[in-house]
Amino acid sequence: MISEYQNEMIALIVILLLLIIYLLVKINKQESQSLIEELPEVKDEFLEENKPQIQEPLEEVTEEETEQPLEVLEGSEEGDFGVEESPVPVVEETPQRRKSDIRKRDVVKHGKITKKSFEEFAGTKILVAEDNLINQKVISGLLADSGILLTMANDGQEALEILERDDDFLMILMDAHMPRVDGFEATRIIRENPKYNHIVVVALSGDTASDDIKKMVEAGMEEQLEKPLRMESLYEVLYAYSGGQKEKTENDIDYIEVPMTKELHGEKGLAICGGDEQFYIDILQEFVTTYENSAEELRSLLKSSEEKAADKLLLDIMGVSANIGAEHFTKAANNLKEALSDTKEQSYFTLLDQYQGHLERLVKDIKEYLTK
Repeated sequence: MISEYQNEMIALIVILLLLIIYLLVKINKQESQSLIEELPEVKDEFLEENKPQIQEPLEEVTEEETEQPLEVLEGSEEGDFGVEESPVPVVEETPQRRKSDIRKRDVVKHGKITKKSFEEFAGTKILVAEDNLINQKVISGLLADSGILLTMANDGQEALEILERDDDFLMILMDAHMPRVDGFEATRIIRENPKYNHIVVVALSGDTASDDIKKMVEAGMEEQLEKPLRMESLYEVLYAYSGGQKEKTENDIDYIEVPMTKELHGEKGLAICGGDEQFYIDILQEFVTTYENSAEELRSLLKSSEEKAADKLLLDIMGVSANIGAEHFTKAANNLKEALSDTKEQSYFTLLDQYQGHLERLVKDIKEYLTK
């Protein structure tokens, strides 16, 4: 009989188990809901108990209390973290060289520089800091009999000692690389002393690398002269920083037997050549040799309708003639060049005759000057 109802009994047991599980889940859910509903009450109870502490009104500050000075804490009460309240220290600035103490002027055009040219700076005091005896002799020999007052120092330390005794120098020619105290360090020390604000420091160095030049600028040197020393460079530095001398113009330069004719303005030609008379003579000779027969050459080209070749030749001629100061001839050449485009009327033949007349007079003036 038991086996006969075995399946029904198993089904009944499963139903009972599911019913029990359902009842347990429902009971658990009701307890959770009850706990959630109680939470606001707990919260309100907590707030109510602590209400006096949270909402206690602030004490009213009276006017008298506001006038009381605040207590200054030294920092140790809460830990100063190593920070101290103290007045900002006054930093003493390194004396800077006043720009107005050293004035530089533009170097005007000048003729060829010789030892005699340095007589213009007679009475100027220059301190030379140079450890090489041969270089000392070169500078001394270059400025000998010029009237410039030279003082020699064998290194930077000796230069500083000389300045302590006498600071009345226009300029210091400072070798960059010397024993004991080199030129860079000596210059930095000089620039820190306002007594020496008027002194121009010029670096002497055979090293023109960008790093060396940067160090010269940072040390406070105004100029740099390369070794071996060039006479013209030294003259221009002295001229730029010396005062009182009359500035020369092109007309103040002394020229020797410069031609001044209707066709040849020798002063302008020599000025363009940098005042180098021999260079000017060389150009004049080259002009005569190359272009004395240019009128015949141009006539031949134009008759052959080779205007482009004539244009190129005239361009070359004008470049040289302008440099020698042949203003009227240059203008005649330019007029002829501009007329080359008129191939129909061929007016350039008339202008070629004018060109030839200027050329013949110019060559005659040059030859007379070269044979003197």
